[in-house]
Amino acid sequence: MARDSCLARVTAGVAVGGAVGGAVGAVYGTYEAVRYKVPGLLKIRYIGQTTLGSAAIFGLFLGAGSLIHCGKSY
Repeated sequence: MARDSCLARVTAGVAVGGAVGGAVGAVYGTYEAVRYKVPGLLKIRYIGQTTLGSAAIFGLFLGAGSLIHCGKSY
């Protein structure tokens, strides 16, 4: 990769982190909603909140890790 592709690496890290976090959040949110017997349409809202929250956190951390890793030269 070229030296000026740091932004592309960070963007890719955020995207991958968001995708993985969204998948994990959807599975975990569904499990929690069924486990605690969340009623009706609140179940959809709960799963959505869990999915978005998890995607944001995973994306943030993977993007930050990519940024830190981008500064190192091997």
